[in-house]
Amino acid sequence: MSGEEDVPAPEVAVAAPALGEPMDLNTALQLVLRKSLAHGGLVRGLHEGAKAIEKHAGLLCLLAEDCNQPDYIKLVKALCNEHNVSLINVPSAKTLGEWAGVS
Repeated sequence: MSGEEDVPAPEVAVAAPALGEPMDLNTALQLVLRKSLAHGGLVRGLHEGAKAIEKHAGLLCLLAEDCNQPDYIKLVKALCNEHNVSLINVPSAKTLGEWAGVS
């Protein structure tokens, strides 16, 4: 060994409300995405997302409202409807990318 140790990357802290306090949808989504990413259950992108939905492995799908590709939107909505997957629209793709851990 070269003397270097694997140091885990620091997690970005999400301001979580205290137990018993209500939280808004965006905060809850951030927490769910961070936990899913940490446990290897987060799938990102059209190709990976479509595969997960078709295998009935997907439970929730997030779609950016500012997506400018109508075919992409139609496909994601159709897959979610066909396989009974919940679909939530997020205001911007940039915000969604930050929440999902994309640099």
